[in-house]
Amino acid sequence: MLRELSIFGALAPSLLLYFLAAILLFVILDQVIALFGIYRFLWHPALARFGIFLCLFSVLVLSTRT
Repeated sequence: MLRELSIFGALAPSLLLYFLAAILLFVILDQVIALFGIYRFLWHPALARFGIFLCLFSVLVLSTRT
């Protein structure tokens, strides 16, 4: 895992990259799930979306851990 990144001369935490990648993956996965209509079977779709995002973010961070 990287410690910090230099973005236009400003240092940013490496979690920013994981967060942005998780957002990109989440948007794609969310569109696929919505296309198949899976959200209408869930009790709380917003909570399910948040859980999916947290799972994606966690997988990205933990998969690059050394």
